[in-house]
Amino acid sequence: MQTLTKNRFRTGQGIKLIDDAGVEYLDGVSGTFNLSLGYNHPHVVSKIQEQVGNLTHMSSSFTEPYVDEVLDHLIEYAPNDINAGWMRDITGSTANECATKIAQKYTQSTDIISLYLSHHGQTQFATGISGNAFRRKRFPNSAVPNSVHVPAPYCYRCPFKSSSGDCGYQCVEAISDAIEYASSGSVACMIIEPILGNGGNIIPPAGYFKRLRKLCDEYNIILIADEVQTGIGRTGYMFASELFDIQPDMITLAKGLGGIGVPVAAVLMQSRLNVLEKHEHSFTSGSNLISVTAAKSTLEVVSEPGFLDDVKRKGEILGGLLQDLAMKYPSIGEARGVGLMWGLEMVGDNNEPDTDKTNAIIDRAFTDEHLILRGSRYGFGNVVKVRPSLTTTEDELVEIVERLDSVLVSVH
Repeated sequence: MQTLTKNRFRTGQGIKLIDDAGVEYLDGVSGTFNLSLGYNHPHVVSKIQEQVGNLTHMSSSFTEPYVDEVLDHLIEYAPNDINAGWMRDITGSTANECATKIAQKYTQSTDIISLYLSHHGQTQFATGISGNAFRRKRFPNSAVPNSVHVPAPYCYRCPFKSSSGDCGYQCVEAISDAIEYASSGSVACMIIEPILGNGGNIIPPAGYFKRLRKLCDEYNIILIADEVQTGIGRTGYMFASELFDIQPDMITLAKGLGGIGVPVAAVLMQSRLNVLEKHEHSFTSGSNLISVTAAKSTLEVVSEPGFLDDVKRKGEILGGLLQDLAMKYPSIGEARGVGLMWGLEMVGDNNEPDTDKTNAIIDRAFTDEHLILRGSRYGFGNVVKVRPSLTTTEDELVEIVERLDSVLVSVH
């Protein structure tokens, strides 16, 4: 497991954290991937400060005009005729619960399909539909009885031992088999991350989502894109669903929607799915004015002309630098990513996952290079994640990779 820091940080500027001694640390992972605009973006900070001075909270019955402004902005970018939304959550965990509730109520079916290695949240229910058994250990209520897990489209370590050029998409066929043989026969939805973030920055192969959409249509299954990590510009598109042509029926959002780390979440859907009553899913802090203001001002920044194109361009720079590292070090099995969402798969001499080396890299990056990185699967995985804020400069991208390079030299 990764070691914990006892540093006391007193301020954040851009993508840097400064501790009590004045030492600057370069944050290569956007906090917990939720600082899409860094620590103190001036536009978001000023709007939040103004809102705090005016009004911070009202009953959600009174905040609807403010919420509608955010939803209208999101829906402008939403794919596949998604034209409605719900904003009574402040975290991705309960946003995903909301989406599955909607699917179950609309379809009158029960089962939820998700992937091995997936991560859909920290509540017991969200843990249950996520794809890691170690997170359910010792918590019996997190074993969701109507959850069906299927193999992830993890091409680098294909669970079917297929080659990428001639795989036959057995990972999609496995979903069909699970519906036929492992489900209750009553499947409401499938929830999937466009990129499996915590699972190891796993990107499904080209053609996967087209086949998945067809399968969901065949079985009348609602397709939910969990864009808690990929949404709001992370891939260079407002939604990764657009990049990968997922055509989801619903999209869930959180993390980067708050811009500078303010908790906020949303569920976007086709209007036919707008079936919940307010009492069926609502939280005290959901749609509070601080969160709504953070989302609104964040969207104002991300939707500025050229902003997303700039993220795409910086993503190509970061990807090229990391792929150069992969060519340089045999212990990097693969550098994979898109936009500003990348991961390095760390391997041993026989290409086996090397978790110890992964954690050593992250620890040494922090102690030796003052570089903040994170690993996959809460330190149980073997992928080093690199996901700087969308406002990161080209020079900072170079600095992140140079510091990482120095760490790799020492680890080797």
